[in-house]
Amino acid sequence: MSNSPVEGLVRGKVVLITGGSRGIGAAIVDAFATHGATVVFTYLGASEQADAHVAKHTQLGNVVEALHVDATDSAATQQLIEGIVAKHGRIDVVINNAGITRDNLLLRMTEQQWDDVMATNLKSVFNTTKSAIKHMMKQRSGCFINMSSVVGQNGNAGQSNYAASKAGIIAFT
Repeated sequence: MSNSPVEGLVRGKVVLITGGSRGIGAAIVDAFATHGATVVFTYLGASEQADAHVAKHTQLGNVVEALHVDATDSAATQQLIEGIVAKHGRIDVVINNAGITRDNLLLRMTEQQWDDVMATNLKSVFNTTKSAIKHMMKQRSGCFINMSSVVGQNGNAGQSNYAASKAGIIAFT
């Protein structure tokens, strides 16, 4: 058993990570699971990576569950949170990490590219936070971590949709 200060903070906590099947999300899953948290993560398009991630952690004796949930869908997100609380009795940490890019110069950007990025990167934060906050208030504890980007402050060429969504997360927090 580790004496890590991080482990003392997360052991036994129930953690939800949106967009946890690859990249930064997968690294966050690894960190929390390795330090003793019960981790539920969502994914949308990377089912093989999600399954492999769960299998890896199961072999290590960690409690990790992957659920195919579209965080842009408020009803699905509500069901996700209710299911976590029903199964685990609580929800302690929500990490809003789900995100996509659909880069294009604004002049060439389609409305669908704009809407997809806004829904995944920003609306999902609203949906997940709104669904989980009442449980955390009832518990009198909980933590939200909303993943943004420096692009939300400075912008990048071809990423007006991404920059706007990440700036919205900064303002949301």
